[in-house]
Amino acid sequence: MNASDSMRLDKWLWCARFYKTRSLAAEEIGKGRVTVNGQLSKPARDLRCGDTVVLRQGPVERTVVVQGLSAQRGPAPVAQQLYAETADSLAERQRQAELRRLAPEPASAIAQGRPTKRDRRDIERARTTGWGDRWSASLEP
Repeated sequence: MNASDSMRLDKWLWCARFYKTRSLAAEEIGKGRVTVNGQLSKPARDLRCGDTVVLRQGPVERTVVVQGLSAQRGPAPVAQQLYAETADSLAERQRQAELRRLAPEPASAIAQGRPTKRDRRDIERARTTGWGDRWSASLEP
């Protein structure tokens, strides 16, 4: 077997530009966010052409098939030739992107914005006067 027939998983993820550094790739592998051929792996696992890699980057999960190996990190167009994303993975990523796009803006749930000075005074007054009147399980009458 030739030395160029396989390479480390963390190095390939870095060369294919999935992660910015090899240490980030190794960290994600260690957290169990990367599987090869359906099995959890270690950063030093040998990766070969034809292997299926499933990786998660934030909320996005990608399934790619290794098509090439590179000894160095190159420009993005060259890195994209190292793998082919499966059709199911592409469809799922597009569906997730559409769901995120259609999701309501979190800030729109705030109807009135920050409390005004008067609102804060009312809140503070309610806290100091209302809390002592509450029922408690103490023995005092």
